[in-house]
Amino acid sequence: MVSGIKSLVADEPSRLDVFISSRIDSYTRSYFNGLIADGKVTVNGKTVTKSGYKLSEGDKVCVDIPEPMSDETVAQDIPLDILYEDDDLIIINKPQGMVVHPGAGHHDQTLVNALLSHCEGNLSDINGVIRPGIVHRIDKDTSGVMMAVKNNEMHIKISDMLSRHEIERIYRTVVYGVISEDSGTIDAPIGRSSKDRRKMTVTDDGKPSITHFEVVGRYREGTDLEVRLETGRTHQIRAHMTYIGHPVFGDPLYAPKRNSYGLEGQCLHSKSIRFIHPRTLEELYFETELPEYYEKLLKGLTPL
Repeated sequence: MVSGIKSLVADEPSRLDVFISSRIDSYTRSYFNGLIADGKVTVNGKTVTKSGYKLSEGDKVCVDIPEPMSDETVAQDIPLDILYEDDDLIIINKPQGMVVHPGAGHHDQTLVNALLSHCEGNLSDINGVIRPGIVHRIDKDTSGVMMAVKNNEMHIKISDMLSRHEIERIYRTVVYGVISEDSGTIDAPIGRSSKDRRKMTVTDDGKPSITHFEVVGRYREGTDLEVRLETGRTHQIRAHMTYIGHPVFGDPLYAPKRNSYGLEGQCLHSKSIRFIHPRTLEELYFETELPEYYEKLLKGLTPL
């Protein structure tokens, strides 16, 4: 299997995916369709996300092929901030910067590697060997409360609860600009952006998505919010806040040209989680303190 940047020149008109698969025979055409959709292919220096793009003779095509991943995720002794644990599930306070599961560019040192070590391999396998125990996730630079599950029975039950919106998740975030309303609801469908496959955006053909927010504090530079998710789409808070003109502070994807105020990633913290334990039927609630990066940011802002 080949990996890395592969540079090609079209010698005749062709479909983009057909051309690439004819020149690189180590992977299938469907694999290259996925790379194209993920923004890993450029034509004459510009990203192209449509497999059917028509190449002309002389077009320069660059394909970024990630290194193949191992079929096995190894256990690594990485310290975890554990809020709760029993035979069925574990609640962790994830630090900013920790990737949840292995993927392109992150083969180890992830939360999953740590969980495999701590739980001695006792994790659900419904999501396969790359994502054992993972029933929901938060982004690498999002900190705070996250749940993992230890068996398939609990995985199914927690997944059903998530789909029925029976697990309450509260976040804190600081967004650019001053929001005048004390509270509000964003009800707008979210789907993957056709212009940048790394991003999610509000689109008519997206999945129903609802975000509730309340103002915690207003500053000259932005607004501190408490946010409750009614649905759980990828990048939901980041995409919805961008949609209303108030992207999250320090967001490298949705606000790359804004002042990051020294942040190393978006200012987004999973503050708390509340749910009924499927086995014990006990209500569980876990809340975390704001992390150091969040507190430091607030101290540097100018209150209104």
